[in-house]
Amino acid sequence: MTEAAPELVALPGVGIETAAQLLITASDNPERLASEASFAHLCAAAPVPASSGRTNRHRLNRGGDRRANHALHMIALVRMRYDQRTQAYVARRTAEGMSKKDILRCLKRFIAREVYKYLTYQHTPSKPLIPTA
Repeated sequence: MTEAAPELVALPGVGIETAAQLLITASDNPERLASEASFAHLCAAAPVPASSGRTNRHRLNRGGDRRANHALHMIALVRMRYDQRTQAYVARRTAEGMSKKDILRCLKRFIAREVYKYLTYQHTPSKPLIPTA
């Protein structure tokens, strides 16, 4: 995994298993990756509109690839524990009155956006995956 996607594994909080799961999700559904929003929806990190009349609200997305959602969740938890920027973000959002669950949802959406950028623009393997003779 470190040879196939070293830049993805280098992101804060991304381990070998989580990177592998996100790559599997992206490669299993290439036609569904039209934008970063579609990747977030595929990973169940984007909210689903649940509006009615004048009431404008969103609900959690229970669909999508649950394993990819779990990978984003684990990355968010690791970042909340060890990444200084994320800790500052959590402190700021907590001061604004957001719950830990809401902050975690925001982080997962941000991480999905970050991973999508890597998958679409920056992914150039340093070594071929299949050895050539």
